[in-house]
Amino acid sequence: MTIIPEVAALVPQMKAWRHHLHAHPETAFEEVATGAFVAAELRALGLDVHTGLAKTGVVGVLSAGDRGAAIGLRADLDALHIHEKTGIAHASRHEGRMHACGHDGHAAMLLGAAAALAQRRNCAGTVHFIFQPAEENEGGGRVMVEEGLFDRFPMRAVYGMHNWPKLPAGSIATRAGPLMGAFDIFEIVVTGQGAHAAMPYQGKDPMLFAAHAIQALQTIVARNLHPLDAGVVSVTQVHGGDTWNVIPEEVVLRGTVRTFDPAVQALIEARMRTLVAGIAAMFEMQATLRYERRYPAVVNSVDETAHALAAAAAVVGPAGVVADPTPEMGSEDFAYMLQAKPGCYVWLGAGKGPEPPGLHSPYYDFNDEVLAIGASYWVALAEQQLPAGR
Repeated sequence: MTIIPEVAALVPQMKAWRHHLHAHPETAFEEVATGAFVAAELRALGLDVHTGLAKTGVVGVLSAGDRGAAIGLRADLDALHIHEKTGIAHASRHEGRMHACGHDGHAAMLLGAAAALAQRRNCAGTVHFIFQPAEENEGGGRVMVEEGLFDRFPMRAVYGMHNWPKLPAGSIATRAGPLMGAFDIFEIVVTGQGAHAAMPYQGKDPMLFAAHAIQALQTIVARNLHPLDAGVVSVTQVHGGDTWNVIPEEVVLRGTVRTFDPAVQALIEARMRTLVAGIAAMFEMQATLRYERRYPAVVNSVDETAHALAAAAAVVGPAGVVADPTPEMGSEDFAYMLQAKPGCYVWLGAGKGPEPPGLHSPYYDFNDEVLAIGASYWVALAEQQLPAGR
């Protein structure tokens, strides 16, 4: 393990930043105090600071030497609508909101990297420190791109990072190509004919549609995809009825679809539409399907992945690098930035204990032991990509 000396000296400060952010979580596009806190810290480091992109986003700019060479390093700011149950001293003071995904740690590590790089001045070029709002569900990354992130802050590549409790602390994992899945949602509304539950022959029971549809949707992956293709169809909500003895008129099904390949994504949507229409016709009901494509898949570019792996090896050593992890179907709106620019997204091992709480758990707390590793990775990456004296 090789921790950058300036980063090692900043560990107490990074912990203080992280604990402050954890105690004051704000959710998507509401990160007003969070953004102001980050902006103030960046200004104190002497960086050129820009606010207001995607409402609460912040970009800090550090330039030296070759002004034509530039990269971007991105962290996310938002928390989740979760009631915290950790019982820790720096637990959320905002009821019903919690940093249950580690974005507080991501922001602290990027602030630490900015502080170390500002001290070291070993980069010949520009580093853009991107603090993005609304990663959770609301697509703040997409909004930043649409509002001109890469026009206002030109860069040749952009890099992201997420802590990963399933990997041991002291490891960094990534791969070229798909790393995380596309995130789609769907809603099926079926309308039958209500009736007394003791007289079902007098109605058209939408619960029957729901039972058949949930089973049929599972056949899409099992019977339509090549075994080596990847896809997930999960029905996560069923809403219908108000009492024990009445067949409802309407039932609503909701869920998510996850894929890596756009062709697989299109096939799943098409098969869903066919199945929904067919089952509705079979039971003489009306059904509509609303299918919404939210986040695209996270797809790392080849060259930038090689750069990320080299920086990771410089920090955690070759033994700590996982160069071909199994992709996950979780999603990330950093994908929008990767659609606009070459780049790489990495997982920072953050496991602690035999069974650490997972991301989005009310018992989750970012592992402070990896703050120095993540910040050192950022510094190594920036200095390798923008070497002084070249």
